Amino acid sequence: VSLLKVGWYNAVLQPAFHLPYPDDTLAFVVLSTPSMFDKALKPFVNKERLKIIRDPVDQCISHHLSRVKEKFPDQRVDVMFDYEMLPSRKPKFLAQTAAHVAGAAYYYQRKDVKLDPWGKKKIFGVCIHPKYGGWFAIRGLLLFPDIQVPFLEQPAPVDCVSTEEKRIELLEQFNFHWQDGRYRDIIEVKEKYSEEQKAYFATPPAERLRLLGLSQEAQ
Repeated sequence: VSLLKVGWYNAVLQPAFHLPYPDDTLAFVVLSTPSMFDKALKPFVNKERLKIIRDPVDQCISHHLSRVKEKFPDQRVDVMFDYEMLPSRKPKFLAQTAAHVAGAAYYYQRKDVKLDPWGKKKIFGVCIHPKYGGWFAIRGLLLFPDIQVPFLEQPAPVDCVSTEEKRIELLEQFNFHWQDGRYRDIIEVKEKYSEEQKAYFATPPAERLRLLGLSQEAQ
């Protein structure tokens, strides 16, 4: 987790995307590291084997973040998940922006490239972590509405893809060749997904349950 103030997030976004909390409200952005697959997902699936499992990863994250809430019985804790949408079909929060303003991972976007080679093409940005490269995911936001932290100082994310050439290569790979996952290795990483985990995420969602040893009947 990396902590942030809601105001840091709201300051860089259009009002339509603002979180409805005072600027000094304490929040934490939650990342999953490569070891999540073995340390959290597989034990969760084994434990929940007889219950209804639709999306193992989302349900696993939800399970663990609800346990965090239980640790603070006297506090109001609001949880937003990366996959949740508002009725307007906008995401509840912009995960990559939250990670960037919290200093957790650097959000590389088109505006970070001076000589833009893409013309009229739409180019999506991507977060890179200084330790895990692209081998991680942003899973949620924990908000503590009753805790105000005016004294918190904002950390800068680590700019680990610092050359123009590398940034162009990163955005090219992410936008046009994301299936092969090469963008994840744009920097030297300390840890990455296991072969089993790569196979899991490369498999269409409907067939993933089989990989975890869950039959369609169990589902």
